Amino acid sequence: MNKKRLINLLIGPLLLILLVNILPSSVFTTFASRAAIGTVAWMAYWWVMSPVDYAVTAFLPIAVNAILQMTDMSAVIANYASETILLLLGASILTVSWEMTGLDKRIAAVFLRLVGSNFRTQIVFWFVLCTILSAVLPNAVVCATITPIAVSMLNYIGEGDISNSKIGSKLLLTIAYAAGLGGLASPLGGAMNLVTVDYIQQLTGEEYMYTSWVVRFLPIMLVLLVSNILFMLRDVKKGETLGGTKEYFIEQYKSMPKMSLEEKASLVLFLIATVLSFTRQLYQQVLPGLKPAYAFIICAVFSFLITGKDGERLMIWKSVQTKIIWELIYIFAGGLAAGTLIKGSGAADAIGTLVAEMNLNGGVFTVFVIVTVTLLMSDVTSNTATAAVSIPIVISVMQGAGENPIPYIYIASVGVNLSYMLPTSIRAIPVGYGLSPKYMLKEGWKMTVLVLVLMTATCYLMLKFWPAFSGV
Repeated sequence: MNKKRLINLLIGPLLLILLVNILPSSVFTTFASRAAIGTVAWMAYWWVMSPVDYAVTAFLPIAVNAILQMTDMSAVIANYASETILLLLGASILTVSWEMTGLDKRIAAVFLRLVGSNFRTQIVFWFVLCTILSAVLPNAVVCATITPIAVSMLNYIGEGDISNSKIGSKLLLTIAYAAGLGGLASPLGGAMNLVTVDYIQQLTGEEYMYTSWVVRFLPIMLVLLVSNILFMLRDVKKGETLGGTKEYFIEQYKSMPKMSLEEKASLVLFLIATVLSFTRQLYQQVLPGLKPAYAFIICAVFSFLITGKDGERLMIWKSVQTKIIWELIYIFAGGLAAGTLIKGSGAADAIGTLVAEMNLNGGVFTVFVIVTVTLLMSDVTSNTATAAVSIPIVISVMQGAGENPIPYIYIASVGVNLSYMLPTSIRAIPVGYGLSPKYMLKEGWKMTVLVLVLMTATCYLMLKFWPAFSGV
């Protein structure tokens, strides 16, 4: 073992020990809450410095909780077999069928033919596509379905080694940012927004119209969309390409053989799972149990029935399991488990108490604190958990200060939906496909600072000069 790796290995648990002892017991009143924050710091450090595999780090919540008993272990373990984990497993199996049938190359050629090879155009295309989709769909579904399509394209042009590819890393980071950002555009963007809507309805005693959300967040979305895209384009040269021209990829597509029956079967199964996920509201009453995760699992099961022209099965578990991106699944689960530690140990409530004691009374500093705390919490726990913890605290604090809590609930929702730095939540998906957490942190902290400044200014101006922002 080399010296650098040994040092990084030791720093992880030392962070846990340090935080357990230095965090103020007046705020983090229990050992469990301090240990939970220490465990998340340990995970974050190991994910960024990678002295062990990312998936190994993802199991720390189980290992540390078994010793320190920060929260109920069954709640922690449940994250490793949640619906989202099943969705990712099903999507991963279906994309393995792409490789087995050759569909991955055809999909790559289609997107290169349509969008072209200009790198700037590619970034804008994927960002806008994911933002629009995640405005009406759960961001995990969007990220899980769009990322493998982009990876197929990257493999096709020889940029499949994502961790060592500037093009691959930036493109996958673009998808993760956009899928998270799009969720803010409407209440349908994720469970975190539905939690927020529920609190608003409890507060007002009236049904909340989803169109009200869309209208009030439109200026915020425009600022975020433009700033995020410009940030991603800032170091991309004007003429930089993925290699080849649009005409070249059109010719490549035309030279491909006719689509085989196996390819069609693989594509149809993926489309069925995706469409069922995207149209959940249309059949929810008839098939209440057919959630997106189960749609993907069912189609994944059917993919094992695909046979070649010779009658032999193309999908055999012994070979399929070696191609499934297990690391992706465990990293995502580890992020969810970290959130469970923070919430179950009382650490999240302690952070809320700390915010409540800041004597916030409604000015620009109040806006800054709300956006900062919710955004940073979303980086270490799930967006939904952050909403469940932060929104009632915001309501309580602002009512105590004699202020209308509605606009501050909207402001908190901005931070709840946005997070950039760590491979938790949907950001685990591109990491599972090879994106380096170190690169994510390097870009993420810059994006975080930019967003904090922009959102503090934008939300404060809307609060002061747009009366509709303070109503429902």
